[in-house]
Amino acid sequence: MNAKELREKSPAELQKELLSLRREQFNLRMARSTGQSAKPDQFGKVRRNIARVKTVMAEQRRAQAAQKGESK
Repeated sequence: MNAKELREKSPAELQKELLSLRREQFNLRMARSTGQSAKPDQFGKVRRNIARVKTVMAEQRRAQAAQKGESK
């Protein structure tokens, strides 16, 4: 998943993606705490994907706020 793909999604889709990633992060943490984690690199990947989604969401909010300011 890259930022270009995320920018094409609607805010509702981004919210769903963020929720899905946070669930995955939680599941990875639980697996690690029980000693079942086989892929330690997944923690960083999921964390970076969460950051990407949140960044795109912030960009969209800023763009929307700028459009509202111009239309007044």
